[in-house]
Amino acid sequence: MRSLPPPRWRRRATAALALVAVSGALASGTAHAADYERLVNGTFTGTLDPWWAGTGVSNRLVNGELCATVPGGTANPWDALIGQNGVPFEAGQSYTMKFDAYAATPQPITANLGEAVSPYRGIASHTVQLTTTKQSFSFTFTSALDFPDAGNGQASFQLGGQAASNTVCVDNVSLVGGVVPPGGELPPTKKVQVDQVGYVPGLPKQATLVSSATTAQTWTLKNSAGTTVATGQTTPKGVDAASGDPVHLIDFSSFNTVGTGYTLTVGTDTSYPFDIGTDAFSKLRYDSLAYFYHNRSGIEIQAQYVGDAYARPAGHLNVAPNQGDNNVPCLATITCGYNLDVRGGWYDAGDHGKYVVNGGISVWQLINAYERAKLIGDASVLGDGKLRIPESANGVPDILDEARWEVEFLLKMQAPNGMVHHKIHDQNWTGLPLLPHEDPQLRRLSDTSTAATLNMAAVAAQAARVWKTIDPAFSAKAQAAAVKAYAAAKANPNKIADPNDGTGGGSYSDSKLTDEFYWAAAELFTTTGESSYRSDLTASPHYKGASLDDRGFDWGSTGPLGDITLALVPNGLPAADVAAIKAAFVAVADKHLTQMASQGYPAPYKTTTGDYDWGSNGLVANNTSVLALAHDFTGQAKYREGVFQALHYFLGRNPTSYSYVTGYGEQPVKNVHHRHWANQLDPDLPTAPPGALSGGPNSALQDPVAARVLQGCKPQKCFVDHIEAYSVNEVTINWNSAFAWVANWAAEKVTTAPPVDTTAPSQPGAPTASDITATGAKLTWAASTDAESGIAGYDVVSIENTTQRVLATVTTPSATLTGLTPNTAYHLAVVAKNGAGLKSQSVATTVRTKTADPVDYCRVVARVTSWNGGMSANLTITNTSGQAWNNWKLEFTLPGTHKISQGWSATWSQSGQAVTATNAQWNGNVPAGGSVQLGFNSAGSGSGEPTDYRVNGQPCTRG
Repeated sequence: MRSLPPPRWRRRATAALALVAVSGALASGTAHAADYERLVNGTFTGTLDPWWAGTGVSNRLVNGELCATVPGGTANPWDALIGQNGVPFEAGQSYTMKFDAYAATPQPITANLGEAVSPYRGIASHTVQLTTTKQSFSFTFTSALDFPDAGNGQASFQLGGQAASNTVCVDNVSLVGGVVPPGGELPPTKKVQVDQVGYVPGLPKQATLVSSATTAQTWTLKNSAGTTVATGQTTPKGVDAASGDPVHLIDFSSFNTVGTGYTLTVGTDTSYPFDIGTDAFSKLRYDSLAYFYHNRSGIEIQAQYVGDAYARPAGHLNVAPNQGDNNVPCLATITCGYNLDVRGGWYDAGDHGKYVVNGGISVWQLINAYERAKLIGDASVLGDGKLRIPESANGVPDILDEARWEVEFLLKMQAPNGMVHHKIHDQNWTGLPLLPHEDPQLRRLSDTSTAATLNMAAVAAQAARVWKTIDPAFSAKAQAAAVKAYAAAKANPNKIADPNDGTGGGSYSDSKLTDEFYWAAAELFTTTGESSYRSDLTASPHYKGASLDDRGFDWGSTGPLGDITLALVPNGLPAADVAAIKAAFVAVADKHLTQMASQGYPAPYKTTTGDYDWGSNGLVANNTSVLALAHDFTGQAKYREGVFQALHYFLGRNPTSYSYVTGYGEQPVKNVHHRHWANQLDPDLPTAPPGALSGGPNSALQDPVAARVLQGCKPQKCFVDHIEAYSVNEVTINWNSAFAWVANWAAEKVTTAPPVDTTAPSQPGAPTASDITATGAKLTWAASTDAESGIAGYDVVSIENTTQRVLATVTTPSATLTGLTPNTAYHLAVVAKNGAGLKSQSVATTVRTKTADPVDYCRVVARVTSWNGGMSANLTITNTSGQAWNNWKLEFTLPGTHKISQGWSATWSQSGQAVTATNAQWNGNVPAGGSVQLGFNSAGSGSGEPTDYRVNGQPCTRG
């Protein structure tokens, strides 16, 4: 994940077209009547995103303005730039650009509109003279070029060509005009959202219906031939907070027939097709791991492993136009006195940077997937010959061969003093598309940092442990590097990566380092057993799972990585401490399950604000691993089920109708932000290969595409599948490492059944009623327990003679009942269900609802004439409800055996002695206070008049 967008530098304009300019203090221009704003965040509200700074220029947010520090001595105005990409223009349309600006020292600047990439065609430019006093400028022009939304259009300010350095500030930057609203339209979403890949036999199978209906709807499951194989009723859930959708739950868990091409239908809405089976998960395991070979640096990516479309020459080996990673100096702003050979490793994300703190967690997760499988799972599926990589058939598990490519790079980033350089990347940002071997930029090392040093120490210690019997020499080398790095970090405990070092690559700055110290100490202690590391470990505020939380862990929050090692790998800690670490995972997993039970689209992820962060899918994946580990530690089925619920979210059961995994599902993401998987920009390049996880929803909308298209989005809907939407649709090694860990675990668990639970949960307490009304009541009861598979939920049932009717299903020991009948006695019990589907029922409690307050809805005046064997009635119905009736239905009961023989002014029907009359076409609208007349003749025995008049279900008064 980068921290700044990848600008494509705008060179000088080649033309100024149809330009009419007005400049000076408080100048004004004529805006297009449509008032479509083309720029994003021109008022710099709280952030500078998505405005970028060119080479040598640094941007700062000062009192709500963008202030750029501009170097002196540049030859041309375009040698120093600030700007914004993805600006849409329409040929033949008029635009007005406005901005406020001033400078510390008076100088001219040029506002420039045009193309961001070669051949850099110009649309318009306008030069103004700045003073030390803020002025307003405006100019109007007509575009001769078309740039679709988020294409190659650009707005920039040229600040260079001055002998001395300066500070230039701009604010209220606006570009208004055109006739097409910027942003475009998102593709339509399905009303029935499913996992587009498939469901596992024997596990819960749930889908989401988007519907504002407040009553249950009928769902139909059909096979690939269109034959109905199951039906049922949805459960209305109301409006889902994370998506804003009114949702229903569809549960078809009881259907377990393996097959392909199933669909779910509700009314006229049908889901994408999906399978029921296990085959996809084995493929997903290997595709998610293949991501890393595709993104290797310093080695040819060969067609025999990836196919012709993805084959490419080696990148950054000093073969022109590359500058190479074989002899890289430090940034000019720091003094290190040496160059490093840092070839190898993985490219981090959509760019060509290599970052130690992101590489650290990524390679750790691959190694941990193997170490966990070797200790408590199945490591054979990760063995030699399982991945398509050059190292296959070397006698070493392939996942470790892939991981070693990154570990070797991390070791190369160590400085002579033991500290580790934070990152290595291009001197300036490069544009899209750009294959690694075509990158012409100079490569530079950023300064060392404590965070990078501890990342390398942790991973090297882990590698030393895992490779000890595989390659003793490499193990010893890694352990020596880890020991040296940890000592250097303790000597330099607060060397923070420069948060402003964001030109050419993300800054990845992290000011809180206690978690990295804890992680590194955990790995070194587990590998060496030395008391000094144990002391640091047990004294840490993160000890025993203290850093686990609902949001999840990532490159900037690494404490849980140490916990995972301590919980899985035998070490010398007290058994009680290890048990406490495992208990912390179980407690957080329970929080995830509780939250997921309330969601329309379950995803284990919760922030304090409810918003979704950049890389939310990576956080969801890491939280899913917490659920998986909770299952490892307890054997309880509910955690295994939670893992697959989260996978359903990734694979299509989400409000965007996308599978967030490339190549998987009917509508997978295709246009991920990546420099050489850039088919959307260059049809000669491929889309991403199968198995890449998109970053996913991001409430902050930190790129121009997302900012234009998604304004006002609910958290789970802040997503668009566009290559320039880097804040929502980037791919990275650390998100894919988390996903690969989960995919491997899931592939193992579809064939490894959880322990069989044959013991029912303990009996729940008898429910106690409170807040009783005419139509509802609140029930509470003492919770059940179940040591084997946990409590999955409770059904509140009404005992009606020999049958039981479910009134509510909940996951906590309380329920609010609604829709009850007034003045009615209910015999209520609670049924507890465990993760294995076993049940136990409480003692029943009798609850009587209160008598309903009379409703003044209607009045009936009946003029009845009776004779022996018949009657005639003329009825006047008056609307006393205070609201107009658009239609009406009258119900009443006839005496004896009377049957309607004739009726008028309504449509009449009768069942037994219950009569229904619905309005005719001409008398359905009855205003408040209005009346309608109707009548009937009947024949039969029995005396008396009709009784129990009701209109639209509401009782009527007589008179």
